[in-house]
Amino acid sequence: MTEQRTIRVGVVGIGRGLAFIEQSTQDVGLELVALCDTWEERLDEINAEHGVATYTDYDAFLAHDMDAVVLANYFHQHAPFAIKALQAGKHVMSETAACMTMAEGVALVREVERSGLVYMLAEQYPFMAFNQEMKRLYDEGAVGEFRYGEGEYIHAMSAQFLNSISPGADHWRNWLPVTYYCSHALAPVMHITGTMPRSVTGFVVPYDADDAEKARTVRRMDTAGMIVLTMDNGALVKLLQYDLRGGGHWVRIHGNRGLMENTRIGGHHGQDRVRVWRERWEREEGVPEETVYRPDFPAHNDKAAGGTHFGGDFFMNLLFAEAIRTGRQPYFDVHRGVAMAAVGILAYRSALEGGVPIEVPDLHDEEQRRRYEDDHWSPDPAVAGPGQPAPSVLGHIEPPAAGVAYAQEVWADQDELMYGGKVFGG
Repeated sequence: MTEQRTIRVGVVGIGRGLAFIEQSTQDVGLELVALCDTWEERLDEINAEHGVATYTDYDAFLAHDMDAVVLANYFHQHAPFAIKALQAGKHVMSETAACMTMAEGVALVREVERSGLVYMLAEQYPFMAFNQEMKRLYDEGAVGEFRYGEGEYIHAMSAQFLNSISPGADHWRNWLPVTYYCSHALAPVMHITGTMPRSVTGFVVPYDADDAEKARTVRRMDTAGMIVLTMDNGALVKLLQYDLRGGGHWVRIHGNRGLMENTRIGGHHGQDRVRVWRERWEREEGVPEETVYRPDFPAHNDKAAGGTHFGGDFFMNLLFAEAIRTGRQPYFDVHRGVAMAAVGILAYRSALEGGVPIEVPDLHDEEQRRRYEDDHWSPDPAVAGPGQPAPSVLGHIEPPAAGVAYAQEVWADQDELMYGGKVFGG
């Protein structure tokens, strides 16, 4: 058997870049050869520790001898970096979101198609063991045809932790509208059922001035977002994400012959079980009415178990390497990646317009691309101005003085920024 060529990879964003180093990249034939960030002091330390080439200039980084680029920079920066990497002849694996505006999404789709290179959205949640098990069950017909689903990603954080990973008043975690970070909730539903969103309606739980923990931050977006989707097979999906108490991630799939979901037993430590329910009058003889169990990964369990993001990060590396070697785009290709970003963008637009349903475009269609190619609507403070939305449905929120003071205190005390570099880190 011929040994497969090692794929040389460069990573943008040393927060996730360091995590990438720690993952078993050699097990899948990826070799980290370069890092790019603007945190020069930390880059020097990494170079000494790992012997990896380091860059503060993205253009110089792209000139490095490598096959692919992993984008682990800030949430709202991925599309321009991805387009530039594709233009430089590099395959791209991008963390969420694929794009920040609809115009960026159109440009990204066009560039992937023009280049013929691999583009993969690094969305880990579908590849956690319980979600892979639900996909296996669905493909076997265990619950019949998909009719209704739910995806939840709730990430409550203390003020101290939130401030520590959001250095600066305009860090994206301090202003991103609550519908935008929807891929962790949506991607597992899409992957399990093989469906795509076609219509989106958004709702928002507004900014809570009485939340004592938020009052100790400079966050100025809302509390939570709820999104209702119609999928391409007619099924309905409800998504819930962001800043409510009781953090966790859950997926629920109703078919026309059963239900499956991951459990809510014992908080975070009980989310890795799968529950399957069949009505007693429909189940086959010998099949239990209800089954609850903790599945292993269907493949590579020894390598993925115990890994970051519940093992999902291992599969990001594996699937990216497989896509490059085969020349086949991965499941979460540019179209699915941009569709998920579009759901977040259009859900916020829907919420601001009173919850009206909005079509999710199919960007395979050039006519639909043209409708959005100049749509630069964005809540990013860097482009604020006439016609641009505020980060909250209530308008522009002024952080309380106590929040500003405490955030500045946390930032001043930090020797290192937990989630990466001064500009690029995630």
